[in-house]
Amino acid sequence: MPKRGVWELRIAVIPAYEPEEPFHQVLAAAYEAGFQIIVVDDGSGPRYSETFAQAKRYAHVISYPENKGKGHALKTAFAYIRDQYGDQRATVVTLDCDGQHKQRDAVRVCEAAEAHSGAMILGSRKQSKSSPWKSRWGNGLTRAVFRMITGLNIQDTQTGLRAFDASFLPFLLEIPGARYEYEMNVLLRLAKTSRKIIEVPIETVYIENNAGTHFRALRDSFSIYVEILKFSASSFLGFLVDYFLYILILLLTGSKGILGANILARAVSSSVNFSLNYRLVFPSRESLLRSALKYFALACGVLACNSGLLYLLTAIGGFNPFVSKIALELVLFFGSWIVQRTFVFGKRQGKGD
Repeated sequence: MPKRGVWELRIAVIPAYEPEEPFHQVLAAAYEAGFQIIVVDDGSGPRYSETFAQAKRYAHVISYPENKGKGHALKTAFAYIRDQYGDQRATVVTLDCDGQHKQRDAVRVCEAAEAHSGAMILGSRKQSKSSPWKSRWGNGLTRAVFRMITGLNIQDTQTGLRAFDASFLPFLLEIPGARYEYEMNVLLRLAKTSRKIIEVPIETVYIENNAGTHFRALRDSFSIYVEILKFSASSFLGFLVDYFLYILILLLTGSKGILGANILARAVSSSVNFSLNYRLVFPSRESLLRSALKYFALACGVLACNSGLLYLLTAIGGFNPFVSKIALELVLFFGSWIVQRTFVFGKRQGKGD
């Protein structure tokens, strides 16, 4: 067994809902590897009572009657570890119950967690043409959206093999989510802190083409899509304020007031947009004043770009001023998203080496 230094024990957390045959193989392998094992029976029901009775040969089993979701099961185990082990130095690893995670990989992510105290270690699977199409498509889509939201290029956002030291537990217990969205919420919250996320390559294993998974890519990754929706809603509301005032001022002043209308409308809409983004979309750790100064520096840059292009399109190109305004807002939307996420509303933690 690898030398652990000051680390006193390793604890494997295995949430299980209606586990199949590989379950006992997973438990036996974890036991052989020296893990103390906590299994959470997530409301599998009477039909699986014998399965969990046998699991007690290897593990402490926590059961409750109704299925509450993987996130709830994980947090139940985390609370148990916090209460039972106190301040004892421990490495915690989460494993799926279906045999997709090899024990040698569980040991490797634990070793990485012990070498990088305070980091979240992800066992990262590499998708290939041999992987189930649902897994390749779902992981690819989620990875792309996650990167756009956080700026972090994580290979496997959906991995259930994760290791960390026990000091993480209070942080993890505060994160909302009861089902598969919980694991995504953890990554989203980590992206807003100074903690590192480190990926360790692991073997990619799918049992029977991943037919037994309870994960649904779109529904269970919805938490990251909500972030996009919040920003889109905030931007759309700001756009409505901006465009309404722009039209109103043009109707009152005529076509000669295009630039003035654009500047005045943007000044009002920017105030609305900043307030929404600071409080709801990008909850910031920075002071209101600091974020406001950076936001309005961005707003001035966007305004200058917007006004210059609007002038070129309308005064020189002869395009309709109403259509030109809409086209420019769409083009600038994504640039504004990236700058606000990475610069305006606080620093984001990059992925560890």
